Amino acid sequence: MTGNKVIVHDGNVEKALRKFKKKVAESGKLQEVRDRQQYVKPTAERKIKKALAKRRWKKFLKDQQLPKKLF
Repeated sequence: MTGNKVIVHDGNVEKALRKFKKKVAESGKLQEVRDRQQYVKPTAERKIKKALAKRRWKKFLKDQQLPKKLF
């Protein structure tokens, strides 16, 4: 049987649940399901990615600037 499974030791369900959530997140299956819920046209996807890249670049430049003088 394939898939993600976790063994519960000493009735510690919370710890097992944390391990299971980590395994699911690392496998990327949940993100794939979210991405497939609706179709995004390739041009729209490129536009979104370009906008996010611009946003990251502006944030980077803002962090690199010296603070304004307050006197």
